[in-house]
Amino acid sequence: MAVREIIEIPDERLRIKCSPVTDFAAVQTLIDDLLDTMYSTDNGIGLAATQIAETKSIMVIDISENRDEPMVFVNPEIVESEGETSYQEGCLSVPEIYADVDRFLRVKVKAYDRHGKAFEVDSDEFLAIVMQHEIDHLHGKVFLDHLSPLKRNMLLKKLKKQQRLKQQQ
Repeated sequence: MAVREIIEIPDERLRIKCSPVTDFAAVQTLIDDLLDTMYSTDNGIGLAATQIAETKSIMVIDISENRDEPMVFVNPEIVESEGETSYQEGCLSVPEIYADVDRFLRVKVKAYDRHGKAFEVDSDEFLAIVMQHEIDHLHGKVFLDHLSPLKRNMLLKKLKKQQRLKQQQ
């Protein structure tokens, strides 16, 4: 169990599509690392394996007020979706950048827990947005990919400027 480095745009490892997990015993430490890393941040409510440079299809989410209700999704897949909504999203891999992103209003996600037991989550609330955001990571996408090219380029320039300022400090 360890807090791992969260990789940031433009790191190409964020673009890798994750492989399905077949050996659940072999990913227990990775799941613990994902949870430790998510909880180590001030505002992290979800984290996908790609964000810590791992290529297994695993994501963790905790949207509870006290950050004490972790959800582990192994091999998550959206099996139903409907409606549309827009929500301002941010991302630990795209720090201090926020944008309105169009998402499905409701999704049903099929996944496995950390021990390999299948389950489904059907949500039309904030959890639906977070699940879609994290599943995108597992497919090599970030929320910026949902924006128009103009908006995306503007935000990427802002991010590069922030990264240069950090390096100068």
